[in-house]
Amino acid sequence: MCTAATYKTKDFYFGRTLDYDFSYGDEVTITPRNYTFNFREKGVKNSHYAIMGMAHIVDNYPLYYDAINEKGLAIAGLNFVGNAFYKESIKGKDNIAQFELIPWILCQCTCVKEAISLINKINLLNATFNSNLPLAQLHWIISDSNESITVEPLKEGIKIYTNPVGILTNNPPFDMQMFNLNNYMSLSTKNPINNFSKDLDLQVYSRGMGALGLPGDLSSQSRFIRASFVKMNSVSCEDEEKSVSQFFHILNSVDQQRGCCILDNNKYETTLYTSCCNVNKGIYYYTTYDNHQITAIDMHKEDLDSNELIQFKLITNEQINFQN
Repeated sequence: MCTAATYKTKDFYFGRTLDYDFSYGDEVTITPRNYTFNFREKGVKNSHYAIMGMAHIVDNYPLYYDAINEKGLAIAGLNFVGNAFYKESIKGKDNIAQFELIPWILCQCTCVKEAISLINKINLLNATFNSNLPLAQLHWIISDSNESITVEPLKEGIKIYTNPVGILTNNPPFDMQMFNLNNYMSLSTKNPINNFSKDLDLQVYSRGMGALGLPGDLSSQSRFIRASFVKMNSVSCEDEEKSVSQFFHILNSVDQQRGCCILDNNKYETTLYTSCCNVNKGIYYYTTYDNHQITAIDMHKEDLDSNELIQFKLITNEQINFQN
């Protein structure tokens, strides 16, 4: 399971946690402008916007989990198991496989409004990348510095929701997640006042009691509520280091620690990596479960006119700075 978030100070930031029980060998990957994309039913794109994000590379093809492009658009795909529905090819539609959606949008769109125009023409295909990889059941958050949307492929068709909180987790569908926030409108960053009874002398005995009732479990619905509360109330300075630090604090509020979510195969779901992109500057920051030091990759320091993928293996060992 996963959590995606947006955050804006002077610049716009976008990122996610990827929570799973194993890694496919993910790498920060830059797809330069002249890399050739071969879409299953939409032909070849030899020239497009440069893309950077976290991907699993198979047969020299970047299967992106989350990515940004050089124009300031960002996308992340998150598990949507039991609800995602893909169809066979439909005449008159742009038939796009689910693993093609991120490059299809980021190749040619500069903003959310342009992405919506493309999505309205799309039919998501019931097609795997190859026989060794399962068909991922996903929904997506797509964001620029002005707005965010959630895109969900349901049996009745693709739904596009305005996402005013800039947060996405997994199930249930997004409209139900948003409705559930109504149950938590009394949460506050301030100390509570006694509304329980005027006849009882109830006292605040700890800081932070205004947020009593904020869910603390690891379910996707609870992570949506907690991440939304933390993000919507987050405050930081506008410089890069403080903004990036605050973004990681937002997503650290929904970390999955090894041992707290055991699966049927006696493995544990953990936060394999956490990402934060400065979408305006084209910088991808990340941490991993065993490496809390923030690592950064700047797409503009690479040859974006190349036709070959540029890959960076993750630094996964803990980096500890001894002061004495």
